Amino acid sequence: MQRLTLSLVALLAVAAASGCNNSKSPDAVANDVAAAQAKRASEVADAKQDAAKDANKAEAKVDDKTNDLSNANAKGAYDVAMAQADGDHKVALQKCDGLSGDSQKACKDQADAKYDLAKANAKAMLAAQKP
Repeated sequence: MQRLTLSLVALLAVAAASGCNNSKSPDAVANDVAAAQAKRASEVADAKQDAAKDANKAEAKVDDKTNDLSNANAKGAYDVAMAQADGDHKVALQKCDGLSGDSQKACKDQADAKYDLAKANAKAMLAAQKP
């Protein structure tokens, strides 16, 4: 009984080994190749689409950060211009205090006009720099 079982196992092993190397028909091979090529094309297209989505998301984030940086730079330049205008205005008003009468009033009016112009220029610069 053992011999018979051993013989059957050996026969099955030989049959299985010899059956694995059988070639497929040319039509079956062509169909398998075409199916593999179609699957490859589909996977490549999906990968490209996913990569494009990821790139677009990253680009949007970069654009947001760039806008934030531009806004911060514009705000900083505005703050500096306003500090300069405020300081210049205070200095001009102090100089006007050394005058009297109409001269003092004219001096202060001129200082105020320069201050208003500097503020308007700073606001225009801020608006121009913001995206």
